[in-house]
Amino acid sequence: MARGLDLDLVEVAPMANPPVCRIMDYGKFRYEEAQKAKEARRKSIHVTVKEVKFRPKIGKGDFDTKMRHLKEFLEEGHKVKVTLQFRGREVAHPELGRKILDDVIEAVGPSGKVENQARMEGRNMTLVLAPDKKAQDAIRKAAQAERKMAETADTNATVDSDENHEAIVDHEAIQEHEAIEEVEAVDNHEDHEDIESIGDDSADHAGASVIGEPATPQTSGDQ
Repeated sequence: MARGLDLDLVEVAPMANPPVCRIMDYGKFRYEEAQKAKEARRKSIHVTVKEVKFRPKIGKGDFDTKMRHLKEFLEEGHKVKVTLQFRGREVAHPELGRKILDDVIEAVGPSGKVENQARMEGRNMTLVLAPDKKAQDAIRKAAQAERKMAETADTNATVDSDENHEAIVDHEAIQEHEAIEEVEAVDNHEDHEDIESIGDDSADHAGASVIGEPATPQTSGDQ
């Protein structure tokens, strides 16, 4: 059957009872399997051990810089070996080194966990930290939720600001309209008073002409 279809008969499960075979293009099958393996290797995370070195008398600026790199290594999924280097007489005061390592653990917080406790190796004190994936996922989700809340708050603030602006504009328009109506009412009242004044003057003039008009002499028939 395989020859008739110009394909291959491939045993895919030799340990099964009975063995399982498939009719396929064996060359294509090998190519697809190689591509799957390549993709799996690309997606896989190669966990390595990074090293960050400290000194007992390290300054705050250097400490913060090294801690930033240390946290980046943990977020990338790597383990971190923290090495505290003693020089000269510093080795006689291991408590200084332990204090620095305690500060490192506190600064890392829940994103990392102690895999190997601090111990002396010659003139160095070492500590191994490993990433805590569950804690990192929780921190990432909390940060995303906080970002969404901030974006929502900004959106609501913008809407409230626009509504307040519209309310102020409407209030100013109402005040302007009321002022115009008030001015028009005053003008109408003044015009009404002017009309009444003009009517009074006309009546006075009419009375004056009647009163001041000379009497017309009466003539009799005899004249």
